[in-house]
Amino acid sequence: MNRGTREGQGNRTSTVLGRRLGGELQKLRAKAGKTQLQAAHELSATTTKVTKMESGWVPMRDPDIRVLCQFYGATDADVVNGLLDLARLDRDRRKAKGWWQQMPIVGGLGEYIAMEEVATRIRTWQPALVPGLLQTPEYIRALGVTSNWSHPDEIEALVTTRTKRQGRLWGDQPLEFHAVLWEAVLRQQVGGPDVMRAQLNHLVEMAQLPHVHVQVLPFRAGPYPGANGAFNIVSFSEPGALEVGYAEAIGSTLWAEGVEANAAYTRAFAQVSQRSLAPHDSVNLIDAISKGM
Repeated sequence: MNRGTREGQGNRTSTVLGRRLGGELQKLRAKAGKTQLQAAHELSATTTKVTKMESGWVPMRDPDIRVLCQFYGATDADVVNGLLDLARLDRDRRKAKGWWQQMPIVGGLGEYIAMEEVATRIRTWQPALVPGLLQTPEYIRALGVTSNWSHPDEIEALVTTRTKRQGRLWGDQPLEFHAVLWEAVLRQQVGGPDVMRAQLNHLVEMAQLPHVHVQVLPFRAGPYPGANGAFNIVSFSEPGALEVGYAEAIGSTLWAEGVEANAAYTRAFAQVSQRSLAPHDSVNLIDAISKGM
């Protein structure tokens, strides 16, 4: 698990994808019984470069990855191609000059938004709030008023940032989005009954999109798994090829960068999803709560 991302200049930034790639190469090196000095010699480079590669501080070239895989005895084509795909995603993410870089309100969310921009699928478990990609502007403003965003300009910047992110749900290649919400999310009146009713109606509308799946974990399901808090699973490329777990804590963000840690997030999401109502029944519940509000 990694707490946040250190910022650097240009490409010299430790990124989530870079650290994941570096970690996988480090495991291959350890399994092969090789040292960083030996790997550096194979690359005609310094041990400092190998250290930076394994720490995710620099983008990796395909030839370097191929040389190291061959040196480590990693000949499985799926493994090598998976690392090359990961390296490509990391390079693209580093080169991206996204709109979020100009938004002062983003703060520590910059790395997450950059990942969201290149993701193909996101699964989210939310026990307290409607997920950001499905929030209405009025709901966002109500959240801003009750948080640390006290100035109207800050709140509007928050609305702008979040609504821009929602653009990932539209276009020729929209993001596949699967949200599981605890029933409390639907009944907590953020902004009052009018704001909340509009938000619930928006959820119903968004759930009609073929690439948006909304489920509700009802109160009657009893104690639920995933009680430690909300989290997202960000996926890239083919389903299951690369997934990274993400959670927000007070004053920091948490990325699950190892295979085992990400598997734990995947299991937790599967558990809450399996215990939740089917999408059709979930939409009916959301609609009923909206009409009764």
